[in-house]
Amino acid sequence: MNHKTTPYHVVDFPPERRGMAAFQELKAGRHCMYALLEVDVTDIRKFIEDYKAKTGEQLSFTGYLISCLARAVDEDKTVQSYRKGSKQLVIFDDVDVGFMIEMKKGEKRFLTGRVIRAANCKTFWEINQEIRAVQSSRMLSDAEKDSWFRSAMLLPWPLSGLFKSLFRMIEHRDPTIVTSMAGTVGISSVGMFGKGHSGWGISSGSHSLDLIAGGTARKMSEVDERIEPRDILSLTIIFDHDVIDGAPAARFTRRLIELIESGYGLDQDQTPAIDRKLQSNFAMSQQEEP
Repeated sequence: MNHKTTPYHVVDFPPERRGMAAFQELKAGRHCMYALLEVDVTDIRKFIEDYKAKTGEQLSFTGYLISCLARAVDEDKTVQSYRKGSKQLVIFDDVDVGFMIEMKKGEKRFLTGRVIRAANCKTFWEINQEIRAVQSSRMLSDAEKDSWFRSAMLLPWPLSGLFKSLFRMIEHRDPTIVTSMAGTVGISSVGMFGKGHSGWGISSGSHSLDLIAGGTARKMSEVDERIEPRDILSLTIIFDHDVIDGAPAARFTRRLIELIESGYGLDQDQTPAIDRKLQSNFAMSQQEEP
């Protein structure tokens, strides 16, 4: 019996997306833990708005989350452990944060991977400047620098399957191959495309520790024994349960929330671009008694 086919059209699957899909396949089979959180980001959003009104510069909210993530990992580096063979773990000293950034090429927009190297040794202001510099330039991404990897991942089958199997075996013996390209931890932000709506992002993750910043919405919350509307971020944390136990994951989660909600790093005097008055006002607001 004949069925009428729904109209459709065929387009090219971009090499960037094909490479990302192939990379995700390398991480298949992991055992992950998920933490779905609600984090109060009222103060940091207010700071960003005030800073833009004062200077005209838009600070990166993702950059702020990267700064907090790097600090939390720096306090317990076991959360960025990777297996080396069956009996050893590699624990990295530097916190290299991999993230996706939207770039424009002609009339088209596309996502590409970037890595903030040694983010635990940088201030929020330095991270923010690094992100903005990348957005305003055509610097090669880490994935583009390692074009041999993407080319191999995009080989026709069965060559691509053979490469993936070989690469999994090599990575299991030396995890630095992947972290040198994708970072030791990762962060994705999907909430920027759905402002005003809450919701968590879910992914299989590609690092031992990944963050997904979901939507931000106004919700009633208790502050100093008062109920008032606050900006609440839906945040997902993904842990590789093969290398991270529940108790360390819980402690890390608690510390990360503390850093985000406290405005970590906003009062640091590390760049001439920072407005001293805004810093002072923010620090005073954190010390006010109810």
